[in-house]
Amino acid sequence: MKKTSFTLLALAACLAVLCCSPRARDASRHSGPGSPSPDWLLSPGSFKAGVETADGAATLHLTNGLIRRTFRLTPNAATVDYRNLATGEAVLRAVRPEAELVIEGKTWPVGGLEGQVEQAYLDGGTLERMTSAPSAFRFRDYATGPVRARFPWKRTRRSEGRPWPPAGITLTMNFDPPPGVLPGLSVSVVYELYDGIPLLAKRIVIRNEGPSAVRLNSFVSEVLAVVEPESAVNSPLAWDPPGLHVESDYAFLADSPETAARTTFWLPDPAFTSQVNWLLQTPCLLESRPPVGPDQDIAAGASFETFTTWELLFDSTDRERRGLSLRRMYRTIAPWVTENPIFMHLKSSDLSVIRAAVDQCAETGFEMVILSFGSGLDMENEDPAYLAQMKEAADYAHGRGIEIGGYSLLASRRIDDDTDVIDPKTGKPGGAAFGASPCLESRWGRDYFRKLRNFFEKTGFDMLEHDGSYPGDLCASTTHPGHRGLADSQWSQWRRITEFYKWCRARGIFLNVPDWYFLSGSNKTAMGYREVNWSLPRERQVILGRQNIFDGTWQKTPSMGWMFVPLVQYQGGGEAATIEPLSAHLGFYRAHLAQNFLAGVQACYRGTRLFDTDTTKSAVKEWVEIYKSRRDILDSDIVHVRRPDGRSLDGILHVNPGLKTKGLAVVYNPTGGTISANWTLPLYYTGIAEFAKIGERGDPGRRYSLDRFFRVEIPVRLGPGQRTWFIIE
Repeated sequence: MKKTSFTLLALAACLAVLCCSPRARDASRHSGPGSPSPDWLLSPGSFKAGVETADGAATLHLTNGLIRRTFRLTPNAATVDYRNLATGEAVLRAVRPEAELVIEGKTWPVGGLEGQVEQAYLDGGTLERMTSAPSAFRFRDYATGPVRARFPWKRTRRSEGRPWPPAGITLTMNFDPPPGVLPGLSVSVVYELYDGIPLLAKRIVIRNEGPSAVRLNSFVSEVLAVVEPESAVNSPLAWDPPGLHVESDYAFLADSPETAARTTFWLPDPAFTSQVNWLLQTPCLLESRPPVGPDQDIAAGASFETFTTWELLFDSTDRERRGLSLRRMYRTIAPWVTENPIFMHLKSSDLSVIRAAVDQCAETGFEMVILSFGSGLDMENEDPAYLAQMKEAADYAHGRGIEIGGYSLLASRRIDDDTDVIDPKTGKPGGAAFGASPCLESRWGRDYFRKLRNFFEKTGFDMLEHDGSYPGDLCASTTHPGHRGLADSQWSQWRRITEFYKWCRARGIFLNVPDWYFLSGSNKTAMGYREVNWSLPRERQVILGRQNIFDGTWQKTPSMGWMFVPLVQYQGGGEAATIEPLSAHLGFYRAHLAQNFLAGVQACYRGTRLFDTDTTKSAVKEWVEIYKSRRDILDSDIVHVRRPDGRSLDGILHVNPGLKTKGLAVVYNPTGGTISANWTLPLYYTGIAEFAKIGERGDPGRRYSLDRFFRVEIPVRLGPGQRTWFIIE
């Protein structure tokens, strides 16, 4: 009997570990041997980046206690180890060059060592026998220094307050060409390692001090022969991803980190002949490079800088932890994404309507008015009288403490045959991502950006809603002034738009861009929704919107995505789809306000007014005040507790171990009946270890003991369609 009881208890314990949430399993992992302590997602302060030397200065370690990249400096510089210190796992299995350049049609490796026969692993004996390739750029010296800002950020509105540039260290490794070739050319491989996060950045700078220009046809700024992510003799339909997120600021036509990874190529490595896959097709060779070009001339006395590649090493397979890691990355290297103003989408650019909307924003606590699509705003209009009128609107808004912005359409519009991108397949206009689109390096394109700059300088507007941003279109024109032909067209257009976004960031201009330009200065993109769904009946929009928020915040912070509320008809659906008249549908209006603000997500409240009666005004003001009173925690990251399905309770949990209020849980009852239940909250990422004080809607609350998986159960009772929230300290 005793043996049976012990066996059952042991089995129950095993099932508890296996059946508990992945977040709880991840939480317990951090007390294991070999793991950094404390957990960097909770207490990043002790993980400082630095450079250490070894082997009589023949070896460099670039490390912050979470990751370590090791370089051997002789007979040439090469990465010989790349390690995830949280898991103890090696990233690399073989040595490759630090970069590769194609100049005037010939490939030149930068650094690297050769002579490794077995590509599955690298041992010390092999390393000692390796040599430098005769054609490789040779390591000269290195320098260290602080991380420098990639571009200026003018802080004009509330944000999380993270440092810019991020804290960390820069390691610059300098290389010269092989003797007797490419005179005056030098290459710097620049690494950045940041404090408190397992994140490393890399870029290449090429300087030409020679007598004449050289053409850089293409480059590979990162080459990593990584460990096999899985053991597959036969090739699966989809390979397991490696524990490495790679992303660059060379991004376009994207709505997620995966689709933004235009420069990330996971390739088979034919030199790796001992891999498990029979056809040698394991995608275990990483290259970071542009898909086309850049095909840029580097003039004598000039330099060329590549895009930046970031590498985030995951310490878990858990979806939530990976998502939190990714969101921390964006908060670190693009902290402007934490700006989160409350804005209204105004459908008119009439001065009297603008003034009335500004007044309503000021009365309810909204912070920005956007003259959106369909408003009639024309940022390309250079008529002094029109610019003076828009300046008058901006002056009025600023006088009431309200920011003002506007909409401009770039791509997905037809200009003319001399302007539009030329399809390389047909030699005629068309073939763009959105059908027809102007080339940004046409005369029209260059003039367009000049007009936008002029508009902001003359009017004092505070934000740009830039629709149809550059989607990466190629252009085969040979007559556009900004590019020679197809090979340099993508790079030149990308540089044109990102330079403009950086100009906006330096002026404090807020950027709503429905594309993944965060790393080049944009603030916010769509949370992720189907536009026609806002033409569905009101009652369906509410839960669909909550699903969109739940799904859209796995990889985005709440402030990185906007939602939508059709106060007036959007694309269709008539009266059944809209909130107007607002007082007549106040319940649905409240539902949208509540689930957006309680998620820390700002929505496009699209219409001509925010309220029509005092009762409506009070409702809007109430939810704005609720959000502002808890803004810090509501803008913090979300732990996903239960996805809305319309059948039972659903909810989310905001977490921030750095605040006094360390968590805020939100629970919804979407059903037509009352639900009483015990609601489980996973509190590990709040940083609370033993006891939590939890109160509903600001009540004093009671003390709860966390279980061994950092969870608590709280009683919840909600009537039909009701919602509530709990403050966790």
